[in-house]
Amino acid sequence: MALASLVPPSIKVLIVEDEPGLRQMLEILFRREGYTVVSAPGCRAALEAINQHPQPFPVVLTDLAMPDGSGMEVLAAAKARNRATEVILITAHSTVENAIGAMRNGAYDFVAKPFDAAELAVLVGKALEKQALAVENQSLRARVSELKDTEVLGRSGAMRGVLDLVRRIANMRTTVLITGESGSGKERVARAIHDASDRRDKPFLVVNCGALPEALMESELFGHEKGAFTGATSKHLGLFREASGGSVLLDEVGELPGNLQVKLLRVLQERSVRAVGATQETPIDVRVLAATNRDVEADVSNGKFRQDLYYRLNVIRIALPPLRDRREDIPVLAERFMRRFADEMGKEVNGFTPDAIRGLQAYAYPGNVRELENMLERAVALAGSRVIGLGDFPQELSGAAGAAGGALLDLPEAGCNLDEVINEVERRLLTESLERTGGVRTAAAKLLGISFRSMRYRLAKLGLDGSDGSEGGDGSDGPGESRESRRRYESSGDPEDG
Repeated sequence: MALASLVPPSIKVLIVEDEPGLRQMLEILFRREGYTVVSAPGCRAALEAINQHPQPFPVVLTDLAMPDGSGMEVLAAAKARNRATEVILITAHSTVENAIGAMRNGAYDFVAKPFDAAELAVLVGKALEKQALAVENQSLRARVSELKDTEVLGRSGAMRGVLDLVRRIANMRTTVLITGESGSGKERVARAIHDASDRRDKPFLVVNCGALPEALMESELFGHEKGAFTGATSKHLGLFREASGGSVLLDEVGELPGNLQVKLLRVLQERSVRAVGATQETPIDVRVLAATNRDVEADVSNGKFRQDLYYRLNVIRIALPPLRDRREDIPVLAERFMRRFADEMGKEVNGFTPDAIRGLQAYAYPGNVRELENMLERAVALAGSRVIGLGDFPQELSGAAGAAGGALLDLPEAGCNLDEVINEVERRLLTESLERTGGVRTAAAKLLGISFRSMRYRLAKLGLDGSDGSEGGDGSDGPGESRESRRRYESSGDPEDG
């Protein structure tokens, strides 16, 4: 049965066969099955088609032995252009050695002549199914990675505002300018925008505008034609065309040289690009996001950045606060990084000492979230027990630990969530009091000047009540504590209970 109604016409098959009659038969077969067919009469023509075609071929059917070369050369070229391309080799000289060699080099299958046309069509269908499954798995892995990136943005009041804006603008085509200090999470915000949009299944590509030499930047962004300059041995699509249907992040956009600022402005205005060496422009469909840690307004004032490009990029602005201005996010981020690195390293690490938490919250983080992430990777690697201590962190955290109490009471410039801050202070003091008293809750309550009943309520409220029984979840107080001693303390009165 023909598959024409099931095969999208955009799926192209490259047929490489030097025998004209067989090549024509294969062309007719696969056109009837609904494919778009490109054919080549030999190895040289096939290599040219693979390298010059605008998009990689999903499937290549090639003869093994041809007068001007081998099907193994075609296999190598197709895989070099795109590892996902499935190649099926056809030969009249089938041997075990040939088959093994072909499979080792990445061929999907090896077919001997004469072959059954219907079986060959089914084989091509299976190759495409395998390819689609691989693409789907890659997409799922990327989605999981993006969701993890979104999670580590934080949940403070400031970051909840950022994420609310992300959700509201996700499906717009409008350009977005993301500003903030280095390491504050600008790329993660851009990924969150892409992930929340209807473009999520299309590419998300990033280019660091400050990392590439100026001579290569135009080609990287807009592509080039074969022979456009010395070394341009093949056609290159460029970032904007490779991300078709998806999103592009221009990281450190403030570093773009002046001549490329002019060309980027035209791309944003016309929604088309002209590759280096091309005579015509190609329409594009991409969402453009830009990020910078520079003071763009100052760069506009002193002529380092074009004012018209700034207005074009700054349609929607997302300003990320530095980590020191959202300290309530630090414990949450630290725990997520700790769990991630513990999983990656196969280590049983599941918590922090109170001193470590104080040091983490007191530190200023000139490198922002990226610095915290690096610190946690180091701490997990060095941790000698299941609990990360202050000594597992760099020396600068030790000096910060003593100032933790004051740091918690500092009001960030962007404001804070008072309930979250109070809960964090309460959680730290409850945990430290239990640690000092060896888990004896009556003694811990005395240290804090509250009743046992109040202690138990607060522990339950903050999820520290040890409901698994490890800290007296059955109603007992903890190791070494009797109900009688608790009764005596309760009867002595409690400042809270009046």
